[in-house]
Amino acid sequence: MAVLINEQIKADEVVLTGLSGENLGVVSKSEALAMARSQGADLVCTSLMSSPPPCSLVAKGRGKALAQKKAGASKTNNGRAASGKEKVKELRFTAHIEEHDYDTKLRQADKQLRSGKPVQLVVKASGAKEAPVAKALLERLLGDLKEVGVKETGIQMGGKGSQVKLNPR
Repeated sequence: MAVLINEQIKADEVVLTGLSGENLGVVSKSEALAMARSQGADLVCTSLMSSPPPCSLVAKGRGKALAQKKAGASKTNNGRAASGKEKVKELRFTAHIEEHDYDTKLRQADKQLRSGKPVQLVVKASGAKEAPVAKALLERLLGDLKEVGVKETGIQMGGKGSQVKLNPR
């Protein structure tokens, strides 16, 4: 989100808020800039989504700091929090998994779910004949993890495998 300061503002009219937060109404941009100069302040526009845009008189130098702060905040929000989606841990299995490997993956899934993070369980099948085995393995995993997780999606069967997403309880 861009923060425009002084001459960067392109609108002809702005909704102006004074230094102490008082509403000064709709004024021309040139009048708002003149007020800002006379009070030793910056004219700052924080939203371009309305017409006329809302602008505020802010103490000199604070406008630039506010712009940098907003720019920094938008950069940090481009990760997980901005999208609203949490990164999902994906655990991959083969249809014919050894018991020890199964127990290890089960512990990993359990640990993720107990820490409040979702888990995607994926079973890779090498052919159509292994699809029932893959589904059975996912059903076994769901049974073993039912205390800590609840499935978000049903078991999704696809060409090369099956998958299911579990959310923490």
